[in-house]
Parts: sequence; structure tokens; C-alpha cells
Amino acid sequence: MPAVKTKRMPRAVREQQMLDAAVQTFGRRGYMAASMDEIAELAGVSKPLVYLYLNSKEDLFSACIRREAKALVDAVRAGARPDLPADRQLWSGLTAFFTHTARNPDGWSVLHLQARTHGEVFAGEVAAMRAEIVAFVTQLILAAARDAHRDPDLPAAEVAGLAEALVGAAESLADWANATPGVTARQAAATLMNFAWAGLGDLMHGRRWVPPADDEGDQQGSTSPVR
Repeated sequence: MPAVKTKRMPRAVREQQMLDAAVQTFGRRGYMAASMDEIAELAGVSKPLVYLYLNSKEDLFSACIRREAKALVDAVRAGARPDLPADRQLWSGLTAFFTHTARNPDGWSVLHLQARTHGEVFAGEVAAMRAEIVAFVTQLILAAARDAHRDPDLPAAEVAGLAEALVGAAESLADWANATPGVTARQAAATLMNFAWAGLGDLMHGRRWVPPADDEGDQQGSTSPVR
């Protein structure tokens, strides 16, 4: 009886399978503790095949960083619809950010914890992703200033500082949200909107940014008294 031939898996699919296993391993065990044997076993392939496809542990880690960074940036850009007012764009972008980091905690760990502490090459990959998000947030802040008709010409240094502060706060809040049971992406986004958009002054006076009731609808968020 002739042997049954199994269908060969396409290289691209096999490679993604290896990256999935690597992200999980790096995210949970850390770069130094993770082993290629462990990654190969989790991916269901031989260790020589991992080396054949991705060359080395360093190259594998870099590939994980690039994939996870692209996925995060794509999620934020897709979430912040350009047809919405500036505050709704920021709200939608933040919600997409926190949703993505909550659904992909290992990928977020690779980007925010592991890559930054294991060499300039890895840190540079993450810095490039972060710079893209900061540039995107900068444009949202400029759009908000134009919408407010108050100060459409904010100093460039001030806008840059605000964007850096907002992105830094989002990164820290994502760590907190992932480590705190019961915190949803929507709650995390609302917390940051109240801190960044309404401001501590308004919060102390009982006014906060109210998330839209239906994220798919056209209702706009607003700053209003707490009921």
C-alpha cells in the first residue's frame, strides 16, 4: 500500500507559526531565559528548521519585534477613524491600543519590556515604532487645537511634549491594565481620556470626558458633569 503523502505547509505559514511560538516564549520567559529548543517544541518543528528559517535567536527576536510593532501600529491607525472629531479619533485610537495590548499580552511584553532591555538594535526597533505612534498623536493634538479655535498654532515643542507624555502614559497604563484583573480596554481608554483630555482640574470639579454610548455610532464624546 503506497504511503499517504501529507500536504506540505507553505513557508510563510510555517514561519508565522514559529513567530507565534517565539513571541509567547519571549513574552513569558524573557529574551535571555527563552531557548530555541523550547520555541521549536512549542511551534511543533525541529530546532534546525527554526535556524534555517530565521537564522539565529537574535534574528528571531528581531522578527518578533517587527511583526508585533507593525500589528500594534496598524491597530491604532485603523481604530482612529479620520472622519471623526479630534477627541473621538483619540478615543478610538486609545481604545484600539488598549484592546490590542490586552489581546496580545505576550507581544506587548516583547515590545515594552524585553526589547528595550537587551541591546541597542532591539531597542531601536521599538523606538521606530514608538516614533510613528508619537507622530500620529502629534497630528491629533494639532487637529484638536484647530477644532477648538483657540490656539491653532501651538508651539512645536509643546505639541511634541504633549504627544510624548500621552504615549508614555498609554504605555504605562497598558502595563497596569494587563496586570489588573477586571480592567477593560474601554475603561483604560476612558481613564486616559479623562487624564489627558478633561484634565485633572476638571476631574477635581466633577467634570469628565464621557465615552460615547455606541462606539460604532456618530455620538460624540464630551466633557460633562458626573451624574
